[in-house]
Amino acid sequence: MKKSFVMTLGLMLLALVIASANWKNDQGKNVETFSVSLSVADIQASKDFYEKLGFEQVPGAGGVNAKWMVMTNGAARIGLFQGFFPKNTITLNPKDARIIYKKATDSGLKAVYKLGMDKTEGPASFSMVDPDGNPVLIDQHK
Repeated sequence: MKKSFVMTLGLMLLALVIASANWKNDQGKNVETFSVSLSVADIQASKDFYEKLGFEQVPGAGGVNAKWMVMTNGAARIGLFQGFFPKNTITLNPKDARIIYKKATDSGLKAVYKLGMDKTEGPASFSMVDPDGNPVLIDQHK
């Protein structure tokens, strides 16, 4: 098996564990959705592949020309990103990323990227790397 396939499978399993644990922050707000953001070499080829597995592109969520898209199949959600991420990434979409960021950094975790953490509302995101080197993106859209 290719190392990248095994890594992708591992990331998907970790995302399922996180979702099934019903992770809550101090305010009781849950992570609303999670997905695996795949770093792809050819977005059209990847889109074609996942469509054959029953995935459909989410309308308005990128596209081949944008070099990114979100696809779903039932409750499963994946993002395809060409040229955005250096590695496959677990993406968590909470109601309030700022609360999770504060709790994580107060606990000693280090963010490798952050955007909008200095604001009190609106979109915000940050990323961290887990102990095994897997990127985790916490991305609040609203």
